Amino acid sequence: MDTGRAESAMWRGLRSALILTAVTTVAFGLVVLVHEATRARIVASERASRVAQLEAVLGGIAHDNDLLADVTYVHDPALLGTTRPVPVYRARHKGRPAAVVIAAVAPDGYAGSIRLLVGIDGAGTILGVRVVSHHETPGLGDAIEERKSDWIHGFTGRSLVDPPPERWKVRKDGGDFDQLTGATVTPRAVVRAVSATLVYFEQHRAELLAAPATMPP
Repeated sequence: MDTGRAESAMWRGLRSALILTAVTTVAFGLVVLVHEATRARIVASERASRVAQLEAVLGGIAHDNDLLADVTYVHDPALLGTTRPVPVYRARHKGRPAAVVIAAVAPDGYAGSIRLLVGIDGAGTILGVRVVSHHETPGLGDAIEERKSDWIHGFTGRSLVDPPPERWKVRKDGGDFDQLTGATVTPRAVVRAVSATLVYFEQHRAELLAAPATMPP
């Protein structure tokens, strides 16, 4: 009897261990599935956000390519404001170049670097500019954000000949661009960075607008 009870207890323990293992395995599998599903949604959301940022500075120009896939990296600390490689996204329509979006930096903002996206068409005209990130003073310098004011829209339609190079300044410095009330350093830095980005585009237009390796039919 003692042996039977011992064997019964052993089997009960083994069964409990097996059940626990099965439950743990199922739970782990569910956690993995949820994690993968969540990660996929996060990746998709981040991608959609990046595409929306690029579309915002393209001004509705027609294109049919994947902007995030058609990207090249360039390097020019003097004109693009950073020692790191800068992404340039190309918009194409039926394989032909339509515009570029350059991720430039204004390194001399009031509170540090200001990261920008500058959309430029093939003729060198600005389609749009947006601020991606900054550390400027709330209520003053942060008016460079589109959600705070329409100041950033003042670049749309401008080029290196409109206004001419010597007038790519804020009005306080004798230029054509408005400064912000109580904040001059911030808009001055952005105007200078956008102008320099246009200069970079003009100097490298051919390679920035180069056809892709494989042309669509």
